Amino acid sequence: MSQTMQGTRFTVDPLTFIVRHQLWDGNIQDHADQGVTIDVAADVDNRETALLRFNCFDIERSYIYGPENTALKIAAPAMLGEMERTNNGAGQLFRMDPVTDGNPIGWTCRTLSAKLPKMLAKAGYEQVAAKTDMAAVQKILPEVEATARKIHGSMRNTVKHNRGTDIFEAGNVRFGLEMRRLPIGDGGLAIHVLGDIGGSTRKTYVEETELLAFDCFWDGAHYHYGPRNKNHRIYWDMTLVEEPLDWVFEQLENRKLAAMLDRAGYPGVAADVDLDTVAAVLPAMKKRAYEMWNEGIRLTGHGGLPEKPTPNLVAD
Repeated sequence: MSQTMQGTRFTVDPLTFIVRHQLWDGNIQDHADQGVTIDVAADVDNRETALLRFNCFDIERSYIYGPENTALKIAAPAMLGEMERTNNGAGQLFRMDPVTDGNPIGWTCRTLSAKLPKMLAKAGYEQVAAKTDMAAVQKILPEVEATARKIHGSMRNTVKHNRGTDIFEAGNVRFGLEMRRLPIGDGGLAIHVLGDIGGSTRKTYVEETELLAFDCFWDGAHYHYGPRNKNHRIYWDMTLVEEPLDWVFEQLENRKLAAMLDRAGYPGVAADVDLDTVAAVLPAMKKRAYEMWNEGIRLTGHGGLPEKPTPNLVAD
């Protein structure tokens, strides 16, 4: 086993199993997601090539035959009226069923232990399949699985922001407004949605957690579902959403907050949200938000952007 920037690698000649953490940003890489990929690779024409790929993500749970095999022929069922279709070099993708297959890392390693040679052949690598020592593969797979599970938990991208300088209480949640600036110069007005997790407010161990974050930046405007949980991050399409701050208040005014909290991984908080209470604080919060937005324009020419960088409390 070796650990590199390219992932943690396990070699059983002629194969190499490569385990990597992956973070996808919505509207950048693809949909908002993160998790672990497990590649089965080998030397093909003097180049390390991924023969199979398993995506063990929060949402994207799939596996790909021949992700780099541009010559792979993909047969479709005759009932679909298409016996063969090309793949444009992207391989053939199948979805895991989260209901029947269960945990994607466990399913992947069980499947590799039982079906690896057949899968390699289907991917177009019959010669590699013929050289594969399944006894050696089955011996190393428990370590591959343990490493994948460790990476899935320890390398997850999460973030801890400041809570904001202006706080608005709204029942079981509160909103924090902050003028943010990153060291690279991007920034703008941030709206943090906060809640108390892990105990009642009279307990010393109650913990305020950021449930949602909206970063209405002038360049890379984006928002987070569960910054300290799944941290699924979505970048706005600035062609369609020209003013992210307007968009945020539109969602709040249209009572989307509970549904967003549920997606962020906090169904209990979502169930207890009093949308009437939220609506009651919105006018004052909105007024202050646009005051801060205009202050940024006065100072820097960008809405909500302060003159100097602000700290970002990234989790250890």
